[in-house]
Amino acid sequence: MPNAEAQAPAQQHTASSRLVDVQARITGLSQRLRPYVWLWPPVAFSAGVASFFLVDRQQWLGGALALAMLMAWLLLLSESLIQRRLANHGYPHLPRGVTTFIAQMIHQETLFFSLPFLLATTVWSSGQAVFTVLFMGLALLSVLDPLYFRLAERHRWLYFAFHALCVFVVVLVTLPIMLHLTTGESLAIALAVMVIFAVPSLVNLLRPKRASSWIAMIGLAMLLAGAGWAVRGWIPPANLWLTGYALSPGFVVSNRNPSGEMALTSKAVASRGLYAYTAIRAPRGLSETVYHEWRHDGELIDRIPLEIRGGRAQGYRAWTHKQNFPANPAGDWRVDVMTPSGQRIGVVRFTVGEAPDDVQVVDGTIHIPRGLPGLDWRQLIPDQKSDTGGTLLEDK
Repeated sequence: MPNAEAQAPAQQHTASSRLVDVQARITGLSQRLRPYVWLWPPVAFSAGVASFFLVDRQQWLGGALALAMLMAWLLLLSESLIQRRLANHGYPHLPRGVTTFIAQMIHQETLFFSLPFLLATTVWSSGQAVFTVLFMGLALLSVLDPLYFRLAERHRWLYFAFHALCVFVVVLVTLPIMLHLTTGESLAIALAVMVIFAVPSLVNLLRPKRASSWIAMIGLAMLLAGAGWAVRGWIPPANLWLTGYALSPGFVVSNRNPSGEMALTSKAVASRGLYAYTAIRAPRGLSETVYHEWRHDGELIDRIPLEIRGGRAQGYRAWTHKQNFPANPAGDWRVDVMTPSGQRIGVVRFTVGEAPDDVQVVDGTIHIPRGLPGLDWRQLIPDQKSDTGGTLLEDK
């Protein structure tokens, strides 16, 4: 009988032949898909829109779409490790062009899947617009084959940085859907994961050879994480946005509706106070604390916490009642709706003056925010129930 040493080369040859066959199939499939690759971005974008709807409509289905995308990312992230292990054991591996094509499709899937969430939660009058436009640019880059493949072949450190940013956004979008993590928790995890996947970019850029170089590289990675946290106000809260807002002198708690009419004069707001009403949409199952930050001429006057719960069709209705205005309340006011991590969900602006004929009159009318957050896309889905929840808090 042949001994084990004689069987080993034969087994390795068989395994190698199988790998060659599998890789030939993958290569052939990628070549057949190339003429139709232009379909992938709109498919991914449609999947993102579907998940966006289904977070409210069918939680499990929206989570399944997010899970499928994360599984694709695990495949991509393990690709280089698998290729290296195959090479070390003498097995063949896929050509770089094929693996880059697969990575491109996953990058497109990530960016176009996430775009509906970013577009719907961006406060366009803030720095969040810069962040969302940046990711729109990355999505465009992912479909421009000459630029994408040149980046992958000639500028590896930029390619890995691109990869790290895609990881960041996919974690930011999917964790609140799948695990019901708060916006701040998802942001912190996304930043940590981004830094980990930015390490290959730093290695290709700095090419550290000594211990001091490695220490400097680790310090640079930590600096990157700190910079990301410092600019968190520019990052949209990818699963929270304002669906409606109102200002009023009164509030009917039984109907959960703002009421009454008042001219915003200094005397009126000082004597009657003012209600700020906001409806905030969140994924089903998510509970989070948000804040109404009352600011007078840019200065923070009050920061009032509100508990919201996700899953309501028209957003979770919460309101605060400000009674203690400054001695001279005239000027520009705004109510920033903020997460604990400092990400802006929306803003309500108003001006207080002196003459009744020259000031804004509020009457409890619920306004829809400008831009994509104001588009009530859920009306396209039949059998949506109205919101019945809310929270009332007053300043002290």
